[in-house]
Amino acid sequence: MPKNLISVVAGCLVVWLGALQLHAQTKFIDKNGIVIFEASEELFEEVKATNETATVIFDAKNNQIASLVLVQGFQFKNSLMQEHFNENYAESDIYPKAKFTGQLQDFDLERLGADMMHVKLKGTLSFHGRDKEVSTTVQMQRIKDVLQMIGSFTVLPADFDIKIPKIVRNKIAKEVQVKIDFKLSKK
Repeated sequence: MPKNLISVVAGCLVVWLGALQLHAQTKFIDKNGIVIFEASEELFEEVKATNETATVIFDAKNNQIASLVLVQGFQFKNSLMQEHFNENYAESDIYPKAKFTGQLQDFDLERLGADMMHVKLKGTLSFHGRDKEVSTTVQMQRIKDVLQMIGSFTVLPADFDIKIPKIVRNKIAKEVQVKIDFKLSKK
């Protein structure tokens, strides 16, 4: 191989590797994201569960975010409630995962600092075999190379074709509050 060709190939390889490294630096991940849902009604037993094993990936290059939660990972205070949730409502043996894919709107990572910033988030929540469009505002901050994202939104059991039996209908809220807390590190 002529020396000039080797130099050109080596130069291209350096540029390509640099581009790969730059691309990798735009991705952030959290493998222990927290998702909490609550459907409690006053005067009745708390209907609340927490999952601390959500996997979340954020690509700052295009502001896209995706998360995945194993439904059986939601932990209730009451084990019988957890069993009923998995068997009768979420049917986690048939629908084992909940997913969210979306995009931060008008977001610039370079402007994010230690002060909390309000950012619009739009996307699709997939749960129990159904999809629901979600639009909310999250709070974000950046401390060193960690992005924190905190937020909440409301869904209805009917959005996901979940039937609540009459016997417990007044003990479960008509609206379910979903809260997120993610700490995303550079990948």
